[in-house]
Amino acid sequence: MNPRASFRRWACVAAASIPALFSAHAATQQPNIIHIVADELGYHELSCMGNPHLKTPNIDRMAAEGVRFTQALAGSSVCAPTRCCLMTGKHSGHTSVRLNGGGTPLRAGEETIASVLKRAGYATGGFGKWGCGGRGSTGVPEQHGFDLFVGYYDQVHAHSYYPAYILRNSQEIPLAGNQGGRTGQTYSQYVIFDEAVRFIRANYDRPFYCYMPFTPPHGWFDIPETDPAWALYRDKDWPGESKRYAAMVSMLDRQVGEVLALLKELGLNQRTIVFFSGDNGGADYFPTPETPRGFLGANVDPKTGAAFRGRKGALYEGGLRIPMIVRWPGRIQAGRVSDLLWYFPDVLPTVAELAGAPAPKDIDGISIVPELLGEAAAGRPQARHQFLYWELLQQTAVRMDHWKAVRPRPNAPWELYDLANDIREQYNIAAAHPAVLAKMAEFARQAHAPVQEGVFHDTALHEKDRNAKFGSAIPPPSPAPKRR
Repeated sequence: MNPRASFRRWACVAAASIPALFSAHAATQQPNIIHIVADELGYHELSCMGNPHLKTPNIDRMAAEGVRFTQALAGSSVCAPTRCCLMTGKHSGHTSVRLNGGGTPLRAGEETIASVLKRAGYATGGFGKWGCGGRGSTGVPEQHGFDLFVGYYDQVHAHSYYPAYILRNSQEIPLAGNQGGRTGQTYSQYVIFDEAVRFIRANYDRPFYCYMPFTPPHGWFDIPETDPAWALYRDKDWPGESKRYAAMVSMLDRQVGEVLALLKELGLNQRTIVFFSGDNGGADYFPTPETPRGFLGANVDPKTGAAFRGRKGALYEGGLRIPMIVRWPGRIQAGRVSDLLWYFPDVLPTVAELAGAPAPKDIDGISIVPELLGEAAAGRPQARHQFLYWELLQQTAVRMDHWKAVRPRPNAPWELYDLANDIREQYNIAAAHPAVLAKMAEFARQAHAPVQEGVFHDTALHEKDRNAKFGSAIPPPSPAPKRR
């Protein structure tokens, strides 16, 4: 069976059973939608998960006031491909961005969350790192539904918090006192965050979609020493740049708290659903002999010591498992923990349903509104995926309920793991379950379609943005060949 047809069959009742809250009265009842994405924050790097080093009281409060998901998975295990899955509602066998070079573009006219919500009457703003098309390409955000996007388009540009400029709808915004590199006078994250706050204030009286793919804690680990978060860790005897990484996480947490406080100030708490997530699995930063998987333990359960296999870049659980919290006071039951299996392609159909908007027909995601609001409020039971799919370079992975199949290279044999009993993915049981593996391998065969990337009309501005990471501080390396 065609996998997209299968997905549609599982979710087809959605359009027919959206309750009046999301259809007949959509014009007055559409919720504001905020999605805060922390770049590279690992599943176990929140203090509500028991992390002994990192302090995230505001994100913890989000979890206490909303629902925390234990089996939310990224669209891919690296930045650009996972963001494309999030934006388009497609898995990585169907997306146009499957490389992580930094500026590979969406195709012209491709639908995104922003384009779907814009047609439904939403103001649409993005603030942070785009990663789905550099300047001069078909993938720039203002051509894919965003009224406003402020930040970085190219991921290499986003490695520096002190570039000479960031972008607003492809136009350069100079940052005073900056020349690229790791020092300067204007910290880009402050500017980006302020623009997001300004957008929310400007659109408080109409439905808005505010996408915040914030760069911290990824890139060069830099934060002003005047930031209050730095004082939390400055005197710690920790390895490498782990103190700066930790301070960036706590700074991000403070900004999450400021967003929640702003919603309360504007009287928008009960009209706004807020998603918080990572973008892909964590990296095992700052290893020591005592902590070989990284001092901060992105992929290690601090309570049990159980570690996800792999890390960012791999299609094992360490590369895909992300923190995901959703809060909507008065609509989402507070303090709940859900084990629903879902991933980034599901965000688009979910927010489309909440907005009373039709989702594109060529997506792979399914709405999780019944899981968020309850089946009675949604008017139907929660549909579930027949399978989930990922591909990245030479790797392929399939998830079917508790089964996980991984093919690390095209010519390698498939591996099979039972995640219900082997969260570490230590025991390959492919030989014991040939029928299960054959079914999952067939899903993978059906799910893959040849990639069709967007195009660049002119690469000059894109290359300028990439070199802005370094400015005059560090000579830029010779650019690697990139697929266009």
